[in-house]
Amino acid sequence: MRLHTQEWGTGERVAVLVHGIMSDHRTWHELVPVLTGRGYRVLAVDLRGHGASPRGPYEPRHFAEDLVETLPPAPEVALGHSLGALALALAVPELGPARAVYSEPAWQLAGADGSLDPALFTLFKRSSRALATLSRSSRPARSTGADAGRLDARAAAEQEALERWDENTALALSSHRHVDHMPEKAVVPSLVQTSDPSMLVSAGMRAELARRGFEVRTVPDAPHAIHRDRFGAFVESLSGWL
Repeated sequence: MRLHTQEWGTGERVAVLVHGIMSDHRTWHELVPVLTGRGYRVLAVDLRGHGASPRGPYEPRHFAEDLVETLPPAPEVALGHSLGALALALAVPELGPARAVYSEPAWQLAGADGSLDPALFTLFKRSSRALATLSRSSRPARSTGADAGRLDARAAAEQEALERWDENTALALSSHRHVDHMPEKAVVPSLVQTSDPSMLVSAGMRAELARRGFEVRTVPDAPHAIHRDRFGAFVESLSGWL
């Protein structure tokens, strides 16, 4: 399945971005100018069931196959968040990026303690305020002017992405929640970025990933969407990989 893709920049180097569940390509709005400023042409997809991309069926391998079909081979860097990191890891052997970055990868869909069920994400579809509970950050009490406008625009984009999201993705992934998708090895130079605490990557998993050849970096006191809510720390954690 060919995915809806947004493109920015005209650089000779290519960076590809893959969002997580319930989101779309707009989640990368702060990262895009950082990358284009470094000479990248940036491609950000909408995964199947998200944004303007086609719908179903939904299995981890389908998300990966879509990336291979849609994206140019051998990008300089490929970055995926959560479900996007799961899809990217499965696609890397064929996609062949020079470097891969996995932010809070959903390689164990049941979560770090085994209790998470992706089907629960359908609850966010039914409550316009529930999405905010995924983040521990909130608008500063005195945010005004440009800051307030930026936060309002971000909230509107997230709400629209949620409304366009096909919740059947979460229902389908529920049956895969006890499958271990952690790669056997780092096929290409690879960074795993985690929050601490992380709902998806345990301390034991971090140690095992390091043993398998991944570089692991932790962003303390960050929520699951590090790029969304701790952007400065997110970029700093990617030093040497962008």
